[in-house]
Amino acid sequence: MEIRKAKIEELDEIMEIFEHARQFMAKNGNASQWGTTYPEQEIVEADIKKEECYVCVENGEIEATFVFFMGKVEPNYVDIYDGEWKNEAPYGTIHRVASRGRVPGISKICMDFCKSQISNLRGDTYKDNIVMQKVFAKNGFEKCGTIYLAGKKEDGNARIAYQFVGK
Repeated sequence: MEIRKAKIEELDEIMEIFEHARQFMAKNGNASQWGTTYPEQEIVEADIKKEECYVCVENGEIEATFVFFMGKVEPNYVDIYDGEWKNEAPYGTIHRVASRGRVPGISKICMDFCKSQISNLRGDTYKDNIVMQKVFAKNGFEKCGTIYLAGKKEDGNARIAYQFVGK
């Protein structure tokens, strides 16, 4: 499996993967986290241009995508409630993991890639996203508390915050 930064000409294919992921989430009790449109094409295009969108390629086909960045603070992680981060060391951030559902273990492959870049990682997910909660747990992440998107304590903005600290 090759993991590399996404290219702008792959935008349509990446959007298809997100559509598949939204349908999967809805079928698995998590219809509201991404709704029917998130992430919008403009968001994904911006991720690609910032070189933060990655793709997982198997046999010449994109099977999964995720956002990963290091070296900057995730604004939504500045304030954490009902807990605390494990440390304040520099960290990598993982967002928007999505796949076509054809390659077993693709989430672990994505997580392992991120761990190979930096041993301190943070991520978050919605309370109804049981699948992603299990992915984090299976990959050594620990629950740290609650963060709120855009710093707003409104319904739907709460996310469970996770952190992985390697050796």
